[in-house]
Amino acid sequence: MLTSQTVDDLIRFPPSDTPVLSLYVGIPVDPGTAGPLHTRIHGLLDQLQPLADDTSLDRDARLSVRQDLERLHAAATEERWGPPGAAVFVCSSRGLYARVELPRAVRDRAVADATPYVRPLLAVLDEFHHACVVVVDREHGQVWDLYQGQMQEVGKVTDPALRKPNYGGWHGLKENPVRHRAEELAKHHYRNVAQQVSDLFRSRNPELLIVGGHHDEVPDFLSFLPRDVQTKLAGTFEVDPHTTTPAVVRDQAQRIVENFEREGERRRVAEVLEKVAAHGRAVAGLEPTLWAASTAAVQDLLVQEDVTVAGVVCDQSGWLGLVGETCPVCGARTRHTDDLLDELAEAVVDEGGSVEHVQADTPLKEHTVAAAIRFPLPPQPVGA
Repeated sequence: MLTSQTVDDLIRFPPSDTPVLSLYVGIPVDPGTAGPLHTRIHGLLDQLQPLADDTSLDRDARLSVRQDLERLHAAATEERWGPPGAAVFVCSSRGLYARVELPRAVRDRAVADATPYVRPLLAVLDEFHHACVVVVDREHGQVWDLYQGQMQEVGKVTDPALRKPNYGGWHGLKENPVRHRAEELAKHHYRNVAQQVSDLFRSRNPELLIVGGHHDEVPDFLSFLPRDVQTKLAGTFEVDPHTTTPAVVRDQAQRIVENFEREGERRRVAEVLEKVAAHGRAVAGLEPTLWAASTAAVQDLLVQEDVTVAGVVCDQSGWLGLVGETCPVCGARTRHTDDLLDELAEAVVDEGGSVEHVQADTPLKEHTVAAAIRFPLPPQPVGA
């Protein structure tokens, strides 16, 4: 499973003159829908083949690239590649080989750079939220733990109940004690399910709560949850607990998680751009955001998904720029990168900031990147 630790380990892999090969492949459930997988992988690796004979690299670096390509070609046919996606990072001369199974499909790509290409991993990790999913009625309750498309049942409660008659609800019952007894049984049941949910939040600390059931019963159940759990509610959905299946519950819950993520993206973009307009601690656009990251000022970075920008990096000072053979901060020679936004995201994470890859349709498209910053930026050096 993709974890924050996996990404952190790759980000902290130091740059060198020997390229790291990063391979991403989307893997369909039906192998016939996107062509033979091994053929696609071989085609991606062929794009990197010229590196093996690139005389701008020293002999040891070329040998490392050749070994890496051979290893990945072999993996394409010998290893099992399960859906929906996978990423592989390899640099033989430096002892790196890491394969990561991904919870969603990704765009096929092969990248050679001084460091592992982790931006797609950051985007995938950012998209998935840990959720507690509950389906409940007046006598049944099931609790699941949902993360990265995998749903695990962690609790099940069944209590006796008196059901409302079909012909007239409770108005058909003249005896108040019967109705009172039914309501007390329902309250007892809701408390039991709420306890299961509270236990899950204490033990696993999910980010979100999602609740399904009959539309007239879900609000009753929610009132029995502790206030701190109620604040985690991301959405509800209507379902019959007697006839639904875990697959239906998972699909409904994942739609709510996706809507929650898109809405969160829109909100964060609006907040940062409002700060920019008010001349607050925020920047928008490539050059000011790159300078903010170069000075370790970025607290929260927003990056438009599936946009790449070429640029340069100074491994001595951490300066990031669009052009320049020498660093304007320290004078060291810079290195070229085909995806400067990947380097930008890595730099922000490395300095303790957060990265949000934005898929929603927002004004960020006009800027490509924006960021909330920790402190006012110093003047940029001449030539930056």
